[in-house]
Amino acid sequence: MRYMREALVLAREAWAAGEVPVGAVVVRNGEIVGRGFNAPISRHDPSAHAEIMALRDAAGNLGNYRLVGCSLYVTLEPCIMCMGAIFHARVERVVYGASDPKTGACGSVIDLPAETRLNHHAEVVGGILADECGGLLSGFFAQRRGKGNIAN
Repeated sequence: MRYMREALVLAREAWAAGEVPVGAVVVRNGEIVGRGFNAPISRHDPSAHAEIMALRDAAGNLGNYRLVGCSLYVTLEPCIMCMGAIFHARVERVVYGASDPKTGACGSVIDLPAETRLNHHAEVVGGILADECGGLLSGFFAQRRGKGNIAN
């Protein structure tokens, strides 16, 4: 829960920056080694998802693109692109909050971790603080549609 709460703090930073509120942290040996939040709009970069940003930060901090022994905590179920990067980085465990019925690649739309033909797999745990993570996203999109502002 502690790491997902940190990911939620980052998701709120994304919201404050006008980005879809998704946050992520990479953890190794009980220490956060990478942080990221959605930034594709501000960076003009379609790959700047929270997970990718956290993986880049962790790789830079650890001096290795292989993140063996690491776990990634993210507020929204990763998409196909992010799961590909997670696999290539050799992240051992993915923990996510809210499911993503439109682009989720951990069982909601497609289940990449269950694909036996891939050469790397990660343990996946979903639904951690799902209501809080999903509520943040719902509040953001409600505000964008002009239906109110949920303080977070």
